[in-house]
Amino acid sequence: MKLFEPLQLGSLTIPNRMIMAPLTRTRAGVEHMPNALMAEYYAQRASAGLIISECTMILPNTSAFIAEPGIYSDEQVAAWKQVTQAVHAKGGKIFLQIWHAGRAAHPNMCNGQQPISASAIAIEGDTHTPQGKADYVIPRAVQVDEIPSLVKAFVHAARNAIHAGFDGVEVHGANGYLIDQFLRDGSNKRTDNYGGSVENRARFLFEVLNAVSAEIGSERVGLRLSLLNSYNSMMDSNPVILANFLAEQLNAFNLAYVHIMRADFFAAQTGDVLTPFHAKYQGTIIANMGYSAEEAEQAIQAGKVDAVAFGTGFLANPDLPERIRVGAAWNAPNPKTFYTPGAEGYTDYPFLAD
Repeated sequence: MKLFEPLQLGSLTIPNRMIMAPLTRTRAGVEHMPNALMAEYYAQRASAGLIISECTMILPNTSAFIAEPGIYSDEQVAAWKQVTQAVHAKGGKIFLQIWHAGRAAHPNMCNGQQPISASAIAIEGDTHTPQGKADYVIPRAVQVDEIPSLVKAFVHAARNAIHAGFDGVEVHGANGYLIDQFLRDGSNKRTDNYGGSVENRARFLFEVLNAVSAEIGSERVGLRLSLLNSYNSMMDSNPVILANFLAEQLNAFNLAYVHIMRADFFAAQTGDVLTPFHAKYQGTIIANMGYSAEEAEQAIQAGKVDAVAFGTGFLANPDLPERIRVGAAWNAPNPKTFYTPGAEGYTDYPFLAD
């Protein structure tokens, strides 16, 4: 099977093409500190060709999930080392997904601070906070002179990730968080050099990629995109045009990979954003969302993608590659424990040999 062939990601050779997608699991506590339970969880899944970690905060007071991890402090760097060491001890490879929540952050989790975004437009609906459910708040539009400090925060996070032992980083440009809020015109109504045209809306992303690549080497940098996904009240007037533009422009960065979510969680937007990347992007493409093993194999064999990322498949099946290899049934994930604290629904999913 093509799924079991090695793949070159920048300077890194991974042993197979079954990628563990980033999955928010909220086991880091309100201090946003990686821990031994997280190390066990990731090490269990080290047979993935590459593990991409859960979204990880690049700055304090940017929390969207209460108990997600961070990578902005020396203490967090030291705590992440137990995770990377545990994964590497099992022969695995792991990238850290670095992330700014933008308007998805909430003051109840951020010491009362108003969130920031491309424009002063709130996410619709409410979110879970330590004080219970609360409506999302209207963010403050980022000022142009603040953008360099945000870019520096991504660079600092990337440097910290390498110090913590990660094999690279994935810049989170998807799912309605800060970079995505700049990229798509439903959330970006700016009239300066960071709004309007696709070139302007992509400017912040490109500045982050340039700076992070200069710091740790582009061969250790991946990017995640979700140009169709309407999660977090996201929308774009023409996601296919955006996909075509990015597919061409990202060739200049020599990234380890581009990781594309091919669809919308809620089916509010439809379109084909993979084909433009297949046609115009010259680097490695990882695709994600709803793939079976059979469809993943077919997509790789057809040359449409180079690898496929599985989310809940790896969540519930720590030995997913072995299950695919022998044609075994997959454990069913339990959504009730996706975001709860503790080992239940986290490190207690059975292996085939159990």
